[in-house]
Amino acid sequence: MSESHFWLSEAQFARLQPLLPNKPRGVPRVDDRRVISGIVHVLRTGCRWADAPAVYGPRKTLYNRYVRWAKAGVWAEVFRALADSGGPPAELLLDSRSRGGRTTKIHVATDELGRPRAVILTPGQRGDSPVALALVGALPPPRRLIADAAYDSDGLRRFLSERGTEPVVPNNPTRKRKHAFDAAAYRARNAIERTFCRLKDWRRIATRYDRLAATFEAAVLIGAIVCYWL
Repeated sequence: MSESHFWLSEAQFARLQPLLPNKPRGVPRVDDRRVISGIVHVLRTGCRWADAPAVYGPRKTLYNRYVRWAKAGVWAEVFRALADSGGPPAELLLDSRSRGGRTTKIHVATDELGRPRAVILTPGQRGDSPVALALVGALPPPRRLIADAAYDSDGLRRFLSERGTEPVVPNNPTRKRKHAFDAAAYRARNAIERTFCRLKDWRRIATRYDRLAATFEAAVLIGAIVCYWL
């Protein structure tokens, strides 16, 4: 095995295996550890599926498994199960990045350790603040929410107040009535910036190659799973 090839460790696969779909009866499914390792290799290196190393098995199997499980929501279910295993976050950090020539925006909520807890993809022109309600609403209320001024809206602040969450969000320059802002607590926001930097190392996340939103979302979720939850 080449050192440049990615392989899930036994410990990583042991954590992942119970969350995978049951193998169907009939034709045996190609080894999950081998196939998922191959999928990760393609997503990280950005190589074409047809150029995936032969050590991972049939290239068509890698691609078909990746797409089929993306459309079926398998990768999303695995991500949610692993993220939920981290327990309720004390803090949530929000941010977004545009990909694919700014046609797609990745919205992410992480905990205070920078571990992704929720991921939403939208068209690139979508504002951050409206999506924040969906990101935060899908998770247990944290003690504190940290985000930049793009998330400064009355609606989000009201929603956070109702849930007992302190907003650590800079005031938008256009805001007339200023809110209190904890600049010291805001410095923790660099954790989510590091998260995006780490995901950017995966070439199929840094540059959107997938035409389907479901498969590009799967790439982001798999990146989050491997980098933070296995």
